[in-house]
Order: sequence, then structure tokens, then C-alpha cells
Amino acid sequence: MTFTEARTFTWSDIQRLPADGLRRELIGGQLIVTPAPGSRHQDAVRILCRLLDDACPPGYKVMLAPFDLYIAEDTYFEPDLMVIARPDAPIARFEGVPLLVVEVLSPATRTTDLVTKRDAYARAHVPHYWIVDPDGPSVVALGLEGAAYVERGRASGAETLVATEPFPVSVVPARLSD
Repeated sequence: MTFTEARTFTWSDIQRLPADGLRRELIGGQLIVTPAPGSRHQDAVRILCRLLDDACPPGYKVMLAPFDLYIAEDTYFEPDLMVIARPDAPIARFEGVPLLVVEVLSPATRTTDLVTKRDAYARAHVPHYWIVDPDGPSVVALGLEGAAYVERGRASGAETLVATEPFPVSVVPARLSD
């Protein structure tokens, strides 16, 4: 498949591409391609995954990238982390609304995570969205109110984010790296 013309892409189009280590996501048919993240990003994902997994209530499961969040044929994401209702059987992708989506910023994804995905996750009715900046380091917890996210908590450096939603968990941004 070649991408020499402006067009709208679908999930089916992307599934025909080779596995090359690039992250591909679709927002309203717009293809977003980003390179594999660096070690600081991956450290934050790994450590935060353990924290969320330890705090996750029964009936839910923490999934980490690469794992697809399918919204529609023209919109799907590969969040760094998401908390989903525990499926009854193995699944190839999650179709539905996760309880929580976490994106860890990197130079290639910063604007997309802060603006484009924030808006798209709100339109998809994802109730909780966390943005982690490993360079800050900081964590911002957002909750959906109506059609937009509002800040529910924030911590940077050695401060502790004590989240009560979507379930109790504490995060110290400075501890999200080795």
C-alpha cells in the first residue's frame, strides 16, 4: 500500500501494513504515525503499569501498548496504558470505553497527546485520562465532565498524586524512572 494521495484511512487499511515498529493510530481517518518511544518513556509506562495493576479493582485489567483501542473503523488508538473491564476471553483489541487511558509524553507525541487525543478520548466518552510527562516529571489526572476534561489532580517531582478516581492509587512522578 502506498500513501501518495490524501485520503481517509480505515482500520482495515492499517492492518495490511507491515510490522515495522512504528505506532499507527487513526483519528477520524487521519493517520498518525510515530516512532518507537525512548527509555525514559518506557520506564514510566512500566512503573506506572505496576502501580495501576496493584491498585486495580476486581473486574478490571491494565493493558499496555502495543494493544489497540478500537473506537470505530476510522478511529483507533494504541494508548500507553488503559484500564478496561476484564474480558471473559482473550481479545485481539479492545472495543468499548476504557475506564482510564494513560498517555506518556514523548517528543514525537507531545502535541497529539495533549491536544488531539485529549479531545478524541473525550468524544469517545473515556471517563478518566492521565497525562504523564517523564521529563517534568509530572502527572495530570483528568476526569470527563460533560463533553470536556477537567483537572482532578496534579503532581510533579517528589509530590504525590493521590487519586481517588477511577480507583484509589498514589503516584509520585519522580519515581516513574529508574
